[in-house]
Amino acid sequence: MRKMQPLNNRILVKRSKAQTTKGGIILPDSAQEKPKEGEIVAVGPGKRDEEGTLHPLTVKVGDRVLFSSYAGTEVKDSEVEDEYLILAEDDVLGVLV
Repeated sequence: MRKMQPLNNRILVKRSKAQTTKGGIILPDSAQEKPKEGEIVAVGPGKRDEEGTLHPLTVKVGDRVLFSSYAGTEVKDSEVEDEYLILAEDDVLGVLV
C-alpha cells in the first residue's frame, strides 16, 4: 500500500483475514462476515479542542483493535489483496492485549 497518513483523530487499520470454519469449510467471500478486528498501521496526530490544544490518540501503531461492523471507510490496495479501513478513534471498541 502506498504511504498514507490519516488526519486528525483518524487511524488506518489493516483488517484481519477471514478464517475458515471449524470443519475446514471455506466459504465464498460473499457469504462470509468480515472480521471486526485488525492491526493499526498508521495514526493521525490527534484532535484539537476549541482552544486549539492538541489531544493525542490513545491507540498506537501495532495495536490490535476491535471495531463495529459498519465503522469506517474501506480502502482497497490494488497491488495486494489486503483490506484497510480508515476509522475515527471513537469507532474503536477496544484494544486486544
